[in-house]
Amino acid sequence: MSRIAIFADIQNIYYTTRQVFGRSFNYRYFWQRISQEGDIVSATAYAINSQDPGQQKFQQALKHIGFTVKLKPFIQRSDGSAKGDWDVGITLDLYEQAPDVDKVILLSGDGDFDQLLERVKQKFGTQTEVYGVSSLTANSLIQSCDHFNEISQEMLV
Repeated sequence: MSRIAIFADIQNIYYTTRQVFGRSFNYRYFWQRISQEGDIVSATAYAINSQDPGQQKFQQALKHIGFTVKLKPFIQRSDGSAKGDWDVGITLDLYEQAPDVDKVILLSGDGDFDQLLERVKQKFGTQTEVYGVSSLTANSLIQSCDHFNEISQEMLV
């Protein structure tokens, strides 16, 4: 059975599914789908620390599903959006865990991760998969992974 590590860029997935579909990603459905492919040995969700009760409830739901939730301070931008930049944290965690698993799965459309996935494949031979909203996922990220999975209507709540 394959050993799988999951890395979820919560802000990226939230904003891209909202922009394209007007709906949210179904993490429970995703977990059930991935657990059929192998043993999920690690699953980390990277989010912002917000005092919003809805966000806190969502983070508790992620923990209940099986995710470890890592939080960064909430930073409010002048345009009203929130920032919780986890690129370096995701990169470090993914790179450290890659040699110990057969597959890493990244939920993000951020092209900043393209070199990371290339390096993980080269250095460790770890299979790389990305889940993202096709129209909002960087082409370089799609090209860098072994398999790109388009987030579709069935993966939304």
